[in-house]
Amino acid sequence: MSDDAMDLRARNSQATREAIGHAALRLAIEQGPNGLALVRVHDIATAAGVSPRTYNNYFSSRAEAICAFQADQSRRLGRALRSRPAGEPLDQAITAAVIELYTDPEPDKAGLRMIMSTPELEGEALRAFTMAEGPLAEAIAARTGTGTGAGRDLFPAVTAAAVAGAIRVAGRHWLEPGNPESFAAVLRRALSCVLPAAPPETPSGP
Repeated sequence: MSDDAMDLRARNSQATREAIGHAALRLAIEQGPNGLALVRVHDIATAAGVSPRTYNNYFSSRAEAICAFQADQSRRLGRALRSRPAGEPLDQAITAAVIELYTDPEPDKAGLRMIMSTPELEGEALRAFTMAEGPLAEAIAARTGTGTGAGRDLFPAVTAAAVAGAIRVAGRHWLEPGNPESFAAVLRRALSCVLPAAPPETPSGP
C-alpha cells in the first residue's frame, strides 16, 4: 500500500471516529442531565451514518465515544508543542500550543458541562488527559534537553501533569455561571500559575 493510500485510510478512519464522537455527544446533550444513561449505541451509530459493528470497532463504551473529541484533542498536545518555534521560551510555547489547540474553535459549553458534571464521563476525560501526559512530557524533554523516564529528570513529567491539571481547572472555572471571560483568557491565567519559563537547575552531586 502506498503512503498516499495509507494517509487517506488514516484520514477516513479519523473522520469516522469524529463523526461517531460528535453524534454521541450531541445525542447525550439532547437527552439532558442523564444523557449518558439514556443514549443508545444503535442511536449513535444511526446518527453517525455507520453500523453498530463499525461503532464497536472504534469505541468500547458510550463514555469513550462521548469524550472522543476531548481525548483526540489532548493527544495532539505534544505535537502542538513540537510545532512551536525553537527559540520561544517554554512557558510561552506551551501556552501558545494549548491556546491554539483548545480554543480554535472554543469548546461547546453544553458538551463540556455534561462531561464535567457526569462522573463516568469526567473519569473518561481524565483518563484521556493522563494518556496525553506522556507525549507532552516527551515534547517538553526534547525542547529543554531534560530527560524522561525512570531515574531521570522529573521536570518534563511534572510539567506535563501540571499543564493537564491547569486545563481541567480552567474548564471548570469557565463553566461557572456568570463568567464573562473567554476560554482562552481563563486558560492563560491557569497556565501562568504552573508554567516556568525554563527548567530548574539540576542539583549538583555530592
